[in-house]
Amino acid sequence: MKYFLALLVFISILDAKENNMSIYDFSVDTINDKEISMSKYKGKVLLIVNVASECGLTYQYEGLEKLYQAQKKKGFMILGFPSNQFSNQEPGTNKEIKFFCTSKYDVHFDMFSKIEVNGDGADPLYKFLKKEKGGFFGFDSIKWNFTKFLIDKNGKVVKRYSPSTNPMKIEEDIVKLLAQ
Repeated sequence: MKYFLALLVFISILDAKENNMSIYDFSVDTINDKEISMSKYKGKVLLIVNVASECGLTYQYEGLEKLYQAQKKKGFMILGFPSNQFSNQEPGTNKEIKFFCTSKYDVHFDMFSKIEVNGDGADPLYKFLKKEKGGFFGFDSIKWNFTKFLIDKNGKVVKRYSPSTNPMKIEEDIVKLLAQ
């Protein structure tokens, strides 16, 4: 069974790489329900994060915003994707989520419509992110809120960070990508 799972992961990775896909091949809905192409972010270093308003890790919004403010003029963006798949910790509407993020944490980075990150209903962007950078032992599912994916200027997934990773601990990796 272990070898079969490893083979599936390997085939998935080869498939994505053969197609030379990047995040620019996807479209997403903003928190205001307007569809945009991810190609809007070409040439930028990105941190894509699944977020939640009622999680024990919600305080990370503060660190994410601090990181965004420190690096945005150099070509860095954070993209927040609310998800309610983990213990019902993002139950609000897009409008309520947007109000929470701006009023409680003064979030200025881009936020998107609430999505699913796991299962059959997972957003296509998240299916791609997970294929490109699987989690522990090759399993691709998102384990919790605030899982982070670092994307280079070419739309390629460079690294995946656990939910507990402090956003400021990622800054060194971001600065390296911005310098390339």
